[in-house]
Amino acid sequence: MLPSLFLAHGSPMLAIEDNNYTRFLEKLGQQYHPKAIVIFTAHWEAETLTISSLDESYETIYDFYGFPPELYEIKYPAKGSTKLASYLKDRLAQAGIPSNLDTKRGLDHGSWTMLSKMYPNADIPVIQVSVHPFLPPEMQYKIGEALKGIGQEEILVIGSGVTVHNLRIVHWGQKEPEPWAVAFDGWLLEKIEKQDLASLFEYEKQAPNAKTAVPRPEHFVPFFIAMGSGNGLDQVQPIYRDYEFGTLSYLCMKF
Repeated sequence: MLPSLFLAHGSPMLAIEDNNYTRFLEKLGQQYHPKAIVIFTAHWEAETLTISSLDESYETIYDFYGFPPELYEIKYPAKGSTKLASYLKDRLAQAGIPSNLDTKRGLDHGSWTMLSKMYPNADIPVIQVSVHPFLPPEMQYKIGEALKGIGQEEILVIGSGVTVHNLRIVHWGQKEPEPWAVAFDGWLLEKIEKQDLASLFEYEKQAPNAKTAVPRPEHFVPFFIAMGSGNGLDQVQPIYRDYEFGTLSYLCMKF
């Protein structure tokens, strides 16, 4: 059975860098061999959950600016799957969660930068799914629960986001993480270890430095979706933890 993963997509530079994190992603891709990938990306927001539904290759979206020219030359021509998109829509509907299908949108950098490291041949069908940042954590978890067990079908669910994501206060070039960022991630790991869902759902009130770590929730909600779709809190493991620019977290989880 495949787990669900929460992976930090960090900077778009991941696609052209060679560092500890990119090497981790490469090894992760070698570890899991799914027949399809479902990825909830922080860079696609919609009030109604929206699922990419196409069979041809995706366009590569460069939803960033100011980066080196070679980054804009990368293509990740993975194909979609209308059959799997419809299957996901049905699973969500059975859980009372409405969704739409989208036939045009390409893969944004919340998807292709990581996938280009994990599965560089782009030969695995990808279904990209939007997020609604302002649904409560309980609802995000429920969205994930609607897909629970899908790993038994060799489908890999990935929540693509970042736990500590506040670009207004990054410290360019800083190697050591800020204590407040470490404390926020530490609180998450502690509550997960205790299987304390109630506290996790109230992270805004209970977690240290929550407003600083998560000034806007779009990058954090894939964490709850991946958690809900996983194999149970007793199976959760942190699989990577590091920080860039003092505050940008690269915490990754296996659910």
